[in-house]
Amino acid sequence: MTFVRTRLALDRMAAGQVLEVLMKGEEPRRNVPRTAREQGHAVLSAQEEPGGLTRIRLRKGGA
Repeated sequence: MTFVRTRLALDRMAAGQVLEVLMKGEEPRRNVPRTAREQGHAVLSAQEEPGGLTRIRLRKGGA
């Protein structure tokens, strides 16, 4: 479900804009960056946060 919400946010953005996503759990931590890259977006950073959270920054690709 995390990537569905991420995808909806990316769809509303202009190419080149940056989205920051805070997520919890192993599955989203693996799947969100992978799926974003597959769809032409750039993963700028992925950072572990306290409490088992991961913060990633994505730049929307130009499609």
